[in-house]
Amino acid sequence: MVAGGVFAPGHLGELTRLVPFEMVDEALAVTGRVQARIRDLPSRVVVYLLLAGCLFPELGWRQVWQRLTAGLAGLTVADPTAGALSQARRRVGVEPLRWLFDLLRGPAAGIGTAGVWWRGLLVCAIDGTTMAVPDSPANLAEFTKHRCNNGGSGYPAIRLLVLVSCGTRTVLDAVFGPTTDEETTYAPRLLRSLREGMIVLLDRNFAVAALVAQIVAAGAQVLVRVKNGRALPVLRRHGDGSYTSMLGTVAVRVIDCEITIATAGGRRTGLYRLVTTLTDHRSHPAAELIKLYHERWEIETAYLEVKSSILGGRVLRARIPSGIAQEVYALLVTYQVLRLAMADATGTRPEIDPDRASFTIALHTARDLIIQAMGVIADTVIDLVGTIGRHILTNLMPERRIRTRPRVVKRAISKYNARGTIDRTSYKATIRIDILTTPDP
Repeated sequence: MVAGGVFAPGHLGELTRLVPFEMVDEALAVTGRVQARIRDLPSRVVVYLLLAGCLFPELGWRQVWQRLTAGLAGLTVADPTAGALSQARRRVGVEPLRWLFDLLRGPAAGIGTAGVWWRGLLVCAIDGTTMAVPDSPANLAEFTKHRCNNGGSGYPAIRLLVLVSCGTRTVLDAVFGPTTDEETTYAPRLLRSLREGMIVLLDRNFAVAALVAQIVAAGAQVLVRVKNGRALPVLRRHGDGSYTSMLGTVAVRVIDCEITIATAGGRRTGLYRLVTTLTDHRSHPAAELIKLYHERWEIETAYLEVKSSILGGRVLRARIPSGIAQEVYALLVTYQVLRLAMADATGTRPEIDPDRASFTIALHTARDLIIQAMGVIADTVIDLVGTIGRHILTNLMPERRIRTRPRVVKRAISKYNARGTIDRTSYKATIRIDILTTPDP
């Protein structure tokens, strides 16, 4: 069952239950984007078109419209031109998509969800990535091309910075803009979503004393890697090999460790220096914190899912900056509702770690249900799992293997050429951790 009349094409298949008509109507009303007159393309329908476009990035907007209407046999639906769809997207603007993202962002985890909490703290991570946008004059006026070893990239890019819940890989917050601003410039804008009861994992790029102090002031804890040669005074030694120090004005513990990874490709050993605001070595042992830091890879996997699984390595569609903002918020909303559907499914079986849910299965099932216009409005009997959830639970992945390097799209490609090179290598590995004792200065 779908909405009636000209509103019928406005759906997202079974994912409509997570972004229901009432939610979209409220977003449009709050942001003042409700259409003045109801014609062939009401604003609600256009919002769903924008979200569906993220699930079919290889298609033009006319082809996305055909996917939305393919399952509406027997109903009279509009056949808008590409120009009409473009005008409708411009009329709706950015604000309703930003409103939806602000409403839907969050950890999607219960207190008992496996793999989400560590010693009562919600495990989160902050990191950044870049996304290619079309090489149009309007975009080039706002966004710059990346420098790289071979002289530069073919497309301008935006910088996206995300706060992710590592256990469910749901998005807690996101900011984006030109790459002329560095990650540490964008990071303070994520502080609004930090609170007591969180621990934030950060890589070396974020080991800035002022930023760590801001995160602590927001109530969250920090676990960050720093350069091995960074001078951190030894103020007090602890029995687990760590020691108390100061990072700017913040009291921290420093953990020096040697990690050896053995895989089928051989062994390699690296020295790591981690800094944490959890200063009690008894309640938060160094060995556990070292293992916890490995969870930072989950944000890399989230970026892989957005840039590779959803976009297939393609550049974004929009040729003007306002369209880019609209598209990025639509992409964040779409990714989030997929993750929420996955969390709902695994949540019905508390013993299952959310890591075992396949993002690819959720994505392709959601696409199929859009084309079929299935599960748009729930039956009188509430189905908490749904078709997407059943497919996920039937095809659970094995327990996660240790990852030793990120899986990333090697290069951005045009939507007209989807033959990107993707590194999908992962290893079965054993890890040995030795905590080092730093000599007194």
